[in-house]
Amino acid sequence: MRKATRFSKSFTIDRSILDYLQRTRSSRSRSERVNALLRRAILEEQYEALEMEAAEFFAAAGKTERAESKAFAVASHRSIARDVE
Repeated sequence: MRKATRFSKSFTIDRSILDYLQRTRSSRSRSERVNALLRRAILEEQYEALEMEAAEFFAAAGKTERAESKAFAVASHRSIARDVE
C-alpha cells in the first residue's frame, strides 16, 4: 500500500456507509478503509467513462464502415454489370 501525503478534510457520510464500515471492519483504520473504498470507486468511475467513450467510438466507426461497405458494394455491382454486358 502506498503512503501518500494525507490531508485532513471533513465530509458528511451517510449512516448506512458508517454501518457498512463497522460491519466490514478489519485491522485497518476507518480512514484507511474509506480511502481504499474511494480509490476503488474512482477506478470504477474511470472504467465506466472509458467504456462509454469506447462505445461511442465504435458506434461512430461502425456507421462509417457501413457507409464505406455499401459504397464498395454498389461500385462492385456496377463493375460486374459492365463486365457482363
